[in-house]
Amino acid sequence: FKDVLVGRAEHPAMLFYLDNFESVSPSAQMQPNRNGNRLQQAMRRGQVNPRQRDRMKEQYGLNDEQLDARLKQMQSAATNQQQRPRRGINENYARELMELHTLGVDGGYLQQDIIEVAKAFTGWTIADARGYRRAAANSIKGNEDKQIERLRRVMGVPEDIDSGEFYFNDRIHDKGTKTVLGQKINIGGMGDGLKVIDILASHPNTAKFIAKKLANKFVSDQPSDAYVARIADAFLKSKGDIKATLSAIFTDKEFFAPENYRSKIKSPFELAVSSIRALGGDTNSSPALIAMLNKLGEVPYGYIAPTGYPDTAEDWVNTGALLERLNFAVAVASNRIPGTKVDLAHYNATNKRKTLDQAIAAILHGEISPATRSSLVAQLEKPLPEVQAGSETADAMMNVPNMRSAGEDGGQGNRQARLLAPSGNPEVFKAVSLVLGSPEFQRQ
Repeated sequence: FKDVLVGRAEHPAMLFYLDNFESVSPSAQMQPNRNGNRLQQAMRRGQVNPRQRDRMKEQYGLNDEQLDARLKQMQSAATNQQQRPRRGINENYARELMELHTLGVDGGYLQQDIIEVAKAFTGWTIADARGYRRAAANSIKGNEDKQIERLRRVMGVPEDIDSGEFYFNDRIHDKGTKTVLGQKINIGGMGDGLKVIDILASHPNTAKFIAKKLANKFVSDQPSDAYVARIADAFLKSKGDIKATLSAIFTDKEFFAPENYRSKIKSPFELAVSSIRALGGDTNSSPALIAMLNKLGEVPYGYIAPTGYPDTAEDWVNTGALLERLNFAVAVASNRIPGTKVDLAHYNATNKRKTLDQAIAAILHGEISPATRSSLVAQLEKPLPEVQAGSETADAMMNVPNMRSAGEDGGQGNRQARLLAPSGNPEVFKAVSLVLGSPEFQRQ
């Protein structure tokens, strides 16, 4: 687990997403070049003497009016630079490290702990994070390459590093002593951040938080406190070994308890994938399929909050959601999604009832309650709901909770499911659709 935390802390995507690559010690501001061009400094101050004016006009080919305009522009830029807020520590990563990755929101840390952790991770940054150096290198004219090299040395960027790669910059690291959760840290350099990870990875509250998350993921929406405690104990005793922790989950008596058997409801993404897989289908993950996932409520990378999509049934199960799940089942089974194809010929039987029995045997392995079977038999005599892709206006105005809207990064709000005409034997894809929409198939 500690290795996971270190890898995440060093990953350029995490550093950029949470702005930690810009986190610097307030006492480590880059000092201006005092030996810089005196004429340039005089220009910024607006204190250019007549001799300097003549030199500038000759050098830049300017007349008096043009020179005055240039001086005014430089003075304005210098004023704006002075008024710009000083860079300092960024608390985003520190907060999420403790709240979402280790201790949990009620894990016992304070605002001061967030500040101290943020200080420990100053200097963990990215080389040329926005690609300016690479862009400049592609348009070098004259001696600009020397200027870029000089800037690299001033900023403390290593020679053998490419744009977008992680590196530690000691020049912007906070050199003071930090105190995190009551423990003093004064190792220096990257050691400060690594010590923070040591403290958090071995903390009992981290063990409890991770244990609860894993139990929610693999076992139950409401695992018992005793079960979570046993998982947390295995996490601590193994020093965060993931294999040992998972073994404790899967070999525990509560994992095999009848009330936990298939108690988890599939998320929309899991439902879509398992539906296509259960039918032996092929898909190219077309925009139409992504649009259907959007309608289900879990389009890939579409969740705004950094917590990720929820993992409990209460977030996915309601009347509207169940109807969308059945609509998706009908769309898949009747080959209405462009780029996704299933062959249901082997489900064909001499009558509707036998076709349903074959679908239950193949898809659910015969595990179905008498009540569900009776309900499906009754539904065989009723028409399936018509799958509606929605009009352009309806799609554009559809709001899915926690989803990015159209216009946001990653937003899929206006992507429509343009469905094909149904194909295949209607009685066969009706039976298969009903099985895919059954309560038993909705469970993991």
